[in-house]
Amino acid sequence: MLPFSRVAIIGLGLIGSSIARAVKATMPTVRVTGHDGDAGVRDRARDLGFADDVTDTPGAAVIDADLVILCVPVGAMGAVAQSIAADLPPEAIVSDVGSSKSSVLAALTAALPDNAIIPAHPVAGTENSGPDAGFATLFNGRWCIVTPPEGADETAIARICEFWKRLGADVETMDAKHHDLVLAVTSHLPHLIAYTIVGTASDMEEVTQSEVIKFSAGGFRDFTRIAASDPTMWRDVFLSNKDAVLEMLQRFSEDLTALQRAIRWGDGDALFELFSRTRAIRRSIIEQGQDDSRPDFGREH
Repeated sequence: MLPFSRVAIIGLGLIGSSIARAVKATMPTVRVTGHDGDAGVRDRARDLGFADDVTDTPGAAVIDADLVILCVPVGAMGAVAQSIAADLPPEAIVSDVGSSKSSVLAALTAALPDNAIIPAHPVAGTENSGPDAGFATLFNGRWCIVTPPEGADETAIARICEFWKRLGADVETMDAKHHDLVLAVTSHLPHLIAYTIVGTASDMEEVTQSEVIKFSAGGFRDFTRIAASDPTMWRDVFLSNKDAVLEMLQRFSEDLTALQRAIRWGDGDALFELFSRTRAIRRSIIEQGQDDSRPDFGREH
């Protein structure tokens, strides 16, 4: 039995359009309705045909939905939820795909007090954005973290978990606050570091236009991939999850100071111990199927 029969997706960028495509690929009888605040995106979504209908207003998209997924920047969740409140069926479950959960849960609960709110975060994506960037297999073998509030309806939780499993994801449930701390380490801090390193290189104008770009086949190239991610989305992520990000950033700063000290004093043993430990972590990520073990990250040349 399908977990939902009518799915509304608000926001038709990379994640939203990928969900629509994945639903059509794995649950073809489910009706998918979409909306995006950008008229150009709506027109392109109609051309691409990954949804059964693309509406001009958010209310029209959700009017008969049994699942509504908000695929908008986390800073816009509250306003978008308010825009659908008058048209949302009382039995509809509302979820999202944001990468910070505590703030989203609070915003959605305040805007939609009469609906079941079951936030979720598919830990998948690329540096590309827009409706053309989506693809049906984006979630295959990736984690989707479901963060239901305390006292949430168990049937609603089970339906959301089953939905993501049908899209190919591995599902984990956890408390929203714990999720935000974990993702601050595994996603938010790495993005912040990438933005900083690429920004530093950009400030070195006499180098950036020649040597840095020319020789970016090493680590710098991979930092630029992360730093090419959607700026609006990541601005909102850092602001909405600022407590966890600042906590992890403080810890990182302390570790960086220790590394700086080891280099200054020629402490090769400390450096070797750190690099050996981090190498083992990299191997465990590959063993768990979260990245490619082929040379050069599986890039085809």
